[in-house]
Amino acid sequence: MKRKNYLKLLCLFALLLCSGRMQALEKRHLNIIFIGNSITYGAGLSDPTHNAPPVYTALYLGKQPGIGEVKYSNQGVSGCTTVDYLPETKTLFTQMQQAADQFKDEDWAMMIFSIMLGTNDSAIKGTHGCPVSPEQYYQNMATIINKLLELYPGCKVVLNRPIWYSPNTYNGAMYLKEGLLRLQSYYPEIQKLVESYSQTNPEQVFMGDTEGFDFFKENYDKFQHEDGNAGIFFLHPTKEGAKDLGELWGKAIYKAINQ
Repeated sequence: MKRKNYLKLLCLFALLLCSGRMQALEKRHLNIIFIGNSITYGAGLSDPTHNAPPVYTALYLGKQPGIGEVKYSNQGVSGCTTVDYLPETKTLFTQMQQAADQFKDEDWAMMIFSIMLGTNDSAIKGTHGCPVSPEQYYQNMATIINKLLELYPGCKVVLNRPIWYSPNTYNGAMYLKEGLLRLQSYYPEIQKLVESYSQTNPEQVFMGDTEGFDFFKENYDKFQHEDGNAGIFFLHPTKEGAKDLGELWGKAIYKAINQ
């Protein structure tokens, strides 16, 4: 009798051990490339390497069920537009590609591109290619996405809505109310992109975060207070705001990879 009970316990232990190993094997490892501007980079933060939004995205994802190792590369560049990131310019896209290629052979991990571009496209003047119309924004984003899908078959692309900035934003570039209105016109274009790729490239291009725009509009304290040509403006998140934004991106990525 004791021997039978012992064997049962032994079998149960082996089953649990096997189950645990299977769960460990089923964990998905993520390699994330963040494409963006100064907000993604972490401009104005004392230590962007440790405090920029992508840092908190990775930390958030690493704590989620079914997620293993999370590696990332922050390719946010201050002042950049979708025009700057076009592959044919062979500048920012090429730099990003070099970073992404470091993950290319890691076929055990899921390659993800998290994109938030549009803030600088919306400027009235002072950034490359601005002001970018909604139609041109769509075309530029499509060009970038198409190249990513060509270079990294099987990757996933997550498109985040650009966050709100104050209508008096005017630093080295002029944004103001006109720019903010233009920024908002890009959101429907992002929705159209996601819908289009759902037909041509199913399960590869996803809507990312859409909550950040209203969140930051309602929480001025999450922005750095910057002195500009039209008074104190709000554009770049504080350390706490970067954490909030990074976690919003993380939630969007987690949702996308579980669809």
